[in-house]
Amino acid sequence: MAERTINRSRLFWLGVLALFTAASSLAIRGAIASGLKSEWIDPINSLQAGELLAAALGAAFLSFSITVFVASAFLDQIGMKRCLLGAGFCFIFGPLLIVFAGHLATGMTIYTLVWLGMLLSGIGWGLTEATINPLTAQLYPEDTTHRLNVLHAWFPGGIIVGGLIGFFFSATLPWQGIMALVLVPAIATVVLAATTTFPPALRAESGVSFGEMVSEVFRRPSFFIWFGAMFLTAASELAPGQWIDVALTNRVGMRGILLLVYVNALMFVFRHFAGRLANKISNPGLLWVSSLLAGIGLFMLAQAQTPVTAVLAATIWGLGVCVMWPTMLASVAERYPRGGSWALGLVGSAGALASFFVLPLLGGMFDQAKIEFAGGPEAFAALTGAAKLAVEDAAASVSFQRLAILPVVLLVVFGFIWLRERGKSRAQLAGEAA
Repeated sequence: MAERTINRSRLFWLGVLALFTAASSLAIRGAIASGLKSEWIDPINSLQAGELLAAALGAAFLSFSITVFVASAFLDQIGMKRCLLGAGFCFIFGPLLIVFAGHLATGMTIYTLVWLGMLLSGIGWGLTEATINPLTAQLYPEDTTHRLNVLHAWFPGGIIVGGLIGFFFSATLPWQGIMALVLVPAIATVVLAATTTFPPALRAESGVSFGEMVSEVFRRPSFFIWFGAMFLTAASELAPGQWIDVALTNRVGMRGILLLVYVNALMFVFRHFAGRLANKISNPGLLWVSSLLAGIGLFMLAQAQTPVTAVLAATIWGLGVCVMWPTMLASVAERYPRGGSWALGLVGSAGALASFFVLPLLGGMFDQAKIEFAGGPEAFAALTGAAKLAVEDAAASVSFQRLAILPVVLLVVFGFIWLRERGKSRAQLAGEAA
């Protein structure tokens, strides 16, 4: 029994390390985005640079989505150990491809290699999420919401570290050197995963067959309400996080990456208490309040013009989105336990797909708005200095304002679920037919 307790703690912290690595890589990619854009993408295609950059950043979310979808279904066959080892290697080779792209190619081929490096980094993130969420639910079935929120507190923890690295090293290291720092936790993940003993496969322990696991989400169609809600919650959280440095830095008079670090500090703290709060007002109630704050915060970010208003807006947005991802996962784990890693992987995949689709849309809206504000493509191409910054700042405001509609939709969805589930026990939620 003592050995199992020791293994449980070691496994949990291995999950923390892998998620921290994924998050720090994500933050550093966001922090070096401006340098990447100005050095490599602007010379290739200045008019569509925003869309190209957003598409490259979004590639990680595409591969994350596909990987979570596939790896979650076959997690027991692949094995949790192999998945986390694979994640670590992806965290190593993805950034290396981004770092050396300019030395390996020229022109658009550089962009292609960067895109592929982002894609590989996303595969590592997907393997991580496909493994650590069902692993945590398996290790702590009596306290799933709290433990998943504590685990995912280290996602903003990684964002904080990665963001601060991007900020403080920007004056002393080229963006390629900053990107390469991800290799440190990546190598640690590989070493720890290789030396850790994992529990028996989840389905072997629960007695649920592969067919029963897959059919569970179709047997209970209410699952797809959560699937759709995950798409919108992730779009409200992750897409603005990747875009905030590019969109807000010039307009509010401070580096946008510092806002991202601040927001993730809020997340890190509040995720440690989210499980207790959910026990008081229920998961759907907590998600409803989160959506309200997220919508208000995004609208305020679109209007922010100074550091003070930007911090205030970021505070409200951050408090809104801080518990969305882990609470969504916990809600699915509690309501569809027989769906196992497959159900958790599906909603994680929905979250990643949201960012893959929404980030290019954000970039496209930004590009379209800046050209409209400038008076046409030729007029924009002729802009320089402060005039160009003013046009891009106005375009950034438009892109955030349009994104604020997503949490408004979630208010309706979570309000409906909250009312429908009032008075029902956890056992009833897990066993009732949709």
